[in-house]
Amino acid sequence: MTNEDGEEVSTTQVKKTLGEIIAAEDKRKPLNDSKLQRALKEAGYDIARRTVAKYREQLGLPVARLRKEL
Repeated sequence: MTNEDGEEVSTTQVKKTLGEIIAAEDKRKPLNDSKLQRALKEAGYDIARRTVAKYREQLGLPVARLRKEL
């Protein structure tokens, strides 16, 4: 996988970044997969929403509505 600069990056690095984004999100309004995709794109990783969902599931993180805390 390559980032915006054309550098090779591992899926492990993308998953780590995804986990950091989810850990930092507002727990009252968690980000859905589309918003996570945009956040990863801003971080330099242009991947599909389906891939974001796959990586999120591999990390054992639930969908946004199940991560919501009151």
